[in-house]
Amino acid sequence: MSVPKQTGEIFDILSKGQFICSNSSDGDIRKLFDVIDDKNNFETLAEYFKAINFILEKGDEFYYFSRTESKADLERKLETAFRWIDLIDFFKSFDNSFASGYRVTPSEIAVKISVDAVLKNKADGIRNILKLDDKTSYPEIGNKAIDSLIKDGFAEMENEILKTYKVLASFKYLEELVTNINIPENIQNEIPE
Repeated sequence: MSVPKQTGEIFDILSKGQFICSNSSDGDIRKLFDVIDDKNNFETLAEYFKAINFILEKGDEFYYFSRTESKADLERKLETAFRWIDLIDFFKSFDNSFASGYRVTPSEIAVKISVDAVLKNKADGIRNILKLDDKTSYPEIGNKAIDSLIKDGFAEMENEILKTYKVLASFKYLEELVTNINIPENIQNEIPE
């Protein structure tokens, strides 16, 4: 089996829990996306990584690794999913069109928090998941929320001077996570709000 010469680079990124997105500002990442996106390469890479217990997954314009994990890791995954759901709720409350390709600055978030009571409540609600205390300012909450997206591979800094951040295609992974949560109608009214 002949793997692409970029296999090591691909592994280095994906094995850290990051994503390779088609809309990354980084040209090298976009080139890696194109390498994986080639049908023959995808199948070869999927087989290659499967041999070392990594599953190469394709999302909508992004790639990532998944693994079969033990039950002990299930609790950690659920905590991470809850954190992501709260962050999506915060950013969608900031702007319902917040999605792949969206550009934002922390100052825009801070301004909106100061004039929108619902967003202010959501910002107060994510303090715990961002590990911030009650004295943390709203601009800092906005910064930490964006940093969290960057750390998890869902956004990247696009312009360091203007402090502009771009939401990556991998954000669709989070949106799909929420969309795939199915609550049967007969128990919908039993869930506390």
